[in-house]
Amino acid sequence: MSTPAQLPYEQPDPMRPAPLLRELQVRGPIHAVRTAVGDPGWQVTGYEEVRRLLDDDRLGRAHREPGKAARTGESAMFGGPLGDFDTEQADHRRMRSLLQPHFSPRRMRALRARVETLTAGLLDELAAAGPPADLHAALALPLPIAVICELLGVPYEDRARFRAWTQAAADITDRARSEQGLTELFGYGQRLVARKRAEGDPDADVISRLAATDGVSDDEAAAMGMFLLFAGHETTVAAIDEGALWLLAHPEQWRALVADPSLVDAAVEEILRAPGTGGSGIPRYAREDLEIAGVRVRAGDLVLLDTGAANHDAAIFTDPDRFDLGRPAVPHLSFGHGARYCIGAPLARIELQVVFARLAVRFPTLKLECAPGELSFNAHTLTGGLTALPVTW
Repeated sequence: MSTPAQLPYEQPDPMRPAPLLRELQVRGPIHAVRTAVGDPGWQVTGYEEVRRLLDDDRLGRAHREPGKAARTGESAMFGGPLGDFDTEQADHRRMRSLLQPHFSPRRMRALRARVETLTAGLLDELAAAGPPADLHAALALPLPIAVICELLGVPYEDRARFRAWTQAAADITDRARSEQGLTELFGYGQRLVARKRAEGDPDADVISRLAATDGVSDDEAAAMGMFLLFAGHETTVAAIDEGALWLLAHPEQWRALVADPSLVDAAVEEILRAPGTGGSGIPRYAREDLEIAGVRVRAGDLVLLDTGAANHDAAIFTDPDRFDLGRPAVPHLSFGHGARYCIGAPLARIELQVVFARLAVRFPTLKLECAPGELSFNAHTLTGGLTALPVTW
């Protein structure tokens, strides 16, 4: 048996898949790996296998012996097992049933006008300040934060504090910092729920509605609210940053969007697919022995479902490393699949559609102020993303 590949893979070009990952994908859809903290696991990179396993109840986030489980990193949130092994599936179904109504198509359609207004305001400020500008600080960061604050009922003026806590909680290299960030975030959620109860308006926002739901404790409402706060802005910030980078680094694609704004839906799907070049994966633990593409996986083993690699599977996507707004529609796996499909996917799509449609109209001559290789990515947090995106027009 070959020596397990060591994560993370060396990636000389942040806009191209790691060479070793590409070599592994040619060999097959599943690979023995060592995680960044030295633990053994399996990385699944094939599209069909990842898609199927995302909806396979034989994999889960909990582990029968959490203290002995392999870890992917030091994050208290995502570095190791989560939840109760015996009740995990029932707990997950309950959580989705509680959260799904707050992200219904009707509610999301109603929110689109507000996203339009917030985006227009930020672009007005960007135009008034004039070039050059940092698109990360001017748009990618403030918009998702403003949207999720309004949806959840979190005071926007608290953004610097909760942003610091979510960044700390997502730290994949420092366990103490991650645990402290998670503690601060949960404590903030508890205080917020208490305030919502005192205000007495049970339909004011998502956190108020959760707190008013029968059978939901204050601690549970706080935990779900803070999970939504984290997931509802961190990933979208990164998607706006990386979407803008990929469009501007491929000027012919940017010009195509400028010339035909109706391409925005296709652009968003390609933005969701292409930048995630793979190299890690969504952590799952085998709940029983199973076979994946002819490989025997034992109960308790760590299995990394690499949606980024799957989104670049040459068997599914023609010339997968090409960024192409005209690509034939094939469902990507960036939001997962099946029972664990991301609840917030409709909201993320709305934000991305509004951002790139308006950006193309308001700033048709937008371009990068530096070479893509000069940009800095945050390597310490789960969601990664850019630290700045200098542009001009």
